[in-house]
Amino acid sequence: MSTNTPTRVGFIGLGNMGSGMTRNLQKAGFDLVVNDIRRESADELVAAGAVWANTPAEVAAQSEVVITMLPTPRHVETVVCDPTTGILAGIADNGTWVDMSTSVPELAQRVRADYADRNLHILDAPVSGMSVGAANGMLQIFVGGEADDVARLRPIFEAMGDPERILHVGDAGTGYAVKLMINQLWFSHLVATAEVLAIGVKAGVDLDVLRNSLIASPANSNFVQNDVLSILDNGDYDEGFAIALACKDLGLSIDLARAVGAPSELSALVEQIYRRARAQYGDRAGEMTPVRLYEDLLGIEFRLQKEFA
Repeated sequence: MSTNTPTRVGFIGLGNMGSGMTRNLQKAGFDLVVNDIRRESADELVAAGAVWANTPAEVAAQSEVVITMLPTPRHVETVVCDPTTGILAGIADNGTWVDMSTSVPELAQRVRADYADRNLHILDAPVSGMSVGAANGMLQIFVGGEADDVARLRPIFEAMGDPERILHVGDAGTGYAVKLMINQLWFSHLVATAEVLAIGVKAGVDLDVLRNSLIASPANSNFVQNDVLSILDNGDYDEGFAIALACKDLGLSIDLARAVGAPSELSALVEQIYRRARAQYGDRAGEMTPVRLYEDLLGIEFRLQKEFA
């Protein structure tokens, strides 16, 4: 650990992702100050030596760096900006805030502008890898911010993520953008794959033959080769990540396109298909549930035939 690396880390948001991330920070030897809307979510961490703080302001006041890992930009804004309990009410001048939520740049940009005299170090570092990656300390992390800050905080990121996949992607805000674009492309792969499988199977092609043909072709993708297998093998639509959160991420992607003046016709269509699946199957349905839309519309299930010895 670098001598410049903070050793006392504040962490706000102990949900499916944050719980694993904080456990790995603790294992790596960082002192933790934690807060969440649910006090009981911190019990295991506190038993292992973490300090509970009653508000985000108290977290910031007791920490060298504050990390947020929260569901939506609205939650981030409340945690950061509340005049009494927010991070900004407790963080010291020259302090560091890292937002690891999937979000958009506007709030961080506003904080930088409004509090420029406090010389705050603000980074965006959203992650990929889901709760399994968080638990295993193998997240991919996309960091936007000043190079010196990224280097100073790298040991913290490495405690939570795969060192080979911690990427400094550019200036502040670019981490948010990269994460949203990765999500957008993955969701687009899912919808395109569902449509192709539906048409091909309905045209009489065996599902296994069709998938193997796609894998052997220039149209192959990681989704076709790997990710879709949870459905084809087990009927698992990945309830570990709720479709309500997928719709949130898709909406943020469209918002970003609008903010930068870029066309997003395909992204908007994918978003609408996801919202249709959410309306039909509920907020807690898995992120791959749009495939089920096609299955139900055609009255077939996309399942590979298992061979038995």
